[in-house]
Amino acid sequence: MSYLNRRALGALILALPASAALAHDFTAGDIAIGHPWTRAASANANGAGFLTLRNTGAAPDRLVSAASPAARVVELHTHIREGDVMRMRPVADIPIPPGQTVQLRPGGLHIMLIGLTEPLRQGGSVPLTLRFERAGEVQVTLSVESAGARGHAH
Repeated sequence: MSYLNRRALGALILALPASAALAHDFTAGDIAIGHPWTRAASANANGAGFLTLRNTGAAPDRLVSAASPAARVVELHTHIREGDVMRMRPVADIPIPPGQTVQLRPGGLHIMLIGLTEPLRQGGSVPLTLRFERAGEVQVTLSVESAGARGHAH
């Protein structure tokens, strides 16, 4: 194989994971998981995971937990107003009614990544395992967007 062919093949192999990450849609049973992403953050800080969950089935389901090697603790959270202050609070689960879409986004429901074990760098990715009551377990990949991102760039 010539030097140029080896270089082209190497570039193609390096591009494959990136193109797979751009597809960025996953499924678990009747749950369609769209555009998982997070923001850049430093090690030992906290981060958050955002995505959409669409129940294509006839039965209700619930996101019951999440886990990631990128954080010491992972919790399901929401934002609530206490007087004039918005606060994050853990929730036991996130219901996903049949035929409905639930958005996990900044300022609302989200997956809290507490105590990041390494920096989350823009352009990188973070493995995240989601556990559903009915649909079971699925591993997704969070795309790391800029530190101030308000939504998925792709």
